[in-house]
Amino acid sequence: MPVILASLLWLSACSGPALSPSVQALPESVELSGVPFFQQRAYQSAPATLASLLTAQGEVITPGLLEKPLHLPEDEKGLPERIVEVANRHGLVGYPLQPNLDALLVQVAAGNPVLVHLDEGWLGSPRFALLIGYDRMKRHVILRAGAERRVQMTFSDFLGDWREGGHWAVLLQSPVNVPANVDRARWLQGADALDRAGQANAAAVARRQVGG
Repeated sequence: MPVILASLLWLSACSGPALSPSVQALPESVELSGVPFFQQRAYQSAPATLASLLTAQGEVITPGLLEKPLHLPEDEKGLPERIVEVANRHGLVGYPLQPNLDALLVQVAAGNPVLVHLDEGWLGSPRFALLIGYDRMKRHVILRAGAERRVQMTFSDFLGDWREGGHWAVLLQSPVNVPANVDRARWLQGADALDRAGQANAAAVARRQVGG
């Protein structure tokens, strides 16, 4: 019986999505432990995650200062778009990621925290979180989420909640910090958004990074 139980546990640990060759080529585990953390349960944690990324860029800011620009608490609809718009006004490039685990883990391995939108099933609620790490062998990701500085989720659970959250994932980057395996057209679209936000100098810097 103990042997059967151990086998079942091993099979369970090995279950989940198959890892692509590109993910298998990444470091076995990565954790961006220096990413700041703000505890917040309200407003899907949108102000907290955005404040974390802005603080990482050297801004002195708190989630409370971002509630009004994000139109909170009046309106929680459209938060994904407004998060990027507010980040643009602070000089950061919004760079959406493809809806697959590979795209996310490649960025984390390159040192870029990923902002994701999750829906925690019928017992939970939608929320934003920062993907800051992973472990290929243990098959889990590490998040800054809600009231928790460090949340571990299996690949399968994360992918399920991320799918229910619309597969939304974005990098909010300094104009000089080009994402790993950058898609030039997508980066230039982010630079154009900076222009529209009144950040012409930041937009020009972003374009120069990719010869635009």
